[in-house]
Amino acid sequence: MLSYKKNLINNSLKNSSAYLLVVHGSRNPNYQIALEQLANSVRQQFQLQQYDREKLATRTSVLTKWQSPLVGTASLELSPVPLHETIEQFSRQVIKAGLKKLYILPLFLLPGVHVKEDIPAEIALAQQILDERLKLELLPYLGSDRSLVSLVAKQFAILRGRSLEDTRSSARILLSHGSRRPGGNQPCEAIASELHAYAAYCSVSPSLAEQIENLAVAGFKKIAIVPYFLFTGGITKAIVQEVQKLQANFNTIELLLGQPLGITRELATSIVEGLYKNEPPQPKVYRKSIPSRCGTRRSRAANYQS
Repeated sequence: MLSYKKNLINNSLKNSSAYLLVVHGSRNPNYQIALEQLANSVRQQFQLQQYDREKLATRTSVLTKWQSPLVGTASLELSPVPLHETIEQFSRQVIKAGLKKLYILPLFLLPGVHVKEDIPAEIALAQQILDERLKLELLPYLGSDRSLVSLVAKQFAILRGRSLEDTRSSARILLSHGSRRPGGNQPCEAIASELHAYAAYCSVSPSLAEQIENLAVAGFKKIAIVPYFLFTGGITKAIVQEVQKLQANFNTIELLLGQPLGITRELATSIVEGLYKNEPPQPKVYRKSIPSRCGTRRSRAANYQS
């Protein structure tokens, strides 16, 4: 029985996972703090969901053991070392834990050059260093998850609650960094369309100023602006200053500026649920009745891999 329990624990360890959350990077120290807070929230959500799974398993004939995944963080730019070196460093922990694969999740909201070219190139360099010791797998970027729509809608709802004016004279703007890569802004356009908002960008047209001018000419008196960013940083601070200047120029309308998605339980849950789609099959233990020496039947756990 002791050897059986030991084998079950070893199997659960071999079937746990490792994830690396990759962001753009920032010189703002609060940005890195926010990233670590998000990583901790992701770890907590993993534990909560695993507890729920184990609780459910106790009511069935299937007993499953889960090992909490390893979760690390890395930056593509503005980091002391290149991304491929950070991947290689974290991979040492993954290999030491007895794992064979590392999943890499880009915490980017648009499929721009960083997502489509830079990150894959860094992963390829890291894979050359690691050779066959560890398999690196790039996951779809965070912005491709449709659950983010509800998070953006929540931000607009908060802004709407700050005013009791007729919503027919109100408009919405979803403000993103923007990408010059063909098709890179399509996800932002899709979310804006679904939420009856107008898309604006910091780096490409239409800009925030252009959209506000268009909406002012159209007769809107109140405009809610939600920054489509994960954390506060240099760009979001610049947005605050820009909105203040635009408010002075368009004094006949009211500009309401919301917050980035931020470190919320909902965001961490969305990330974990997306990561679970790539979770390897876990070892299952079925209770099987077998005859005892005295002729009666007794229950004994037998381990079956699915």
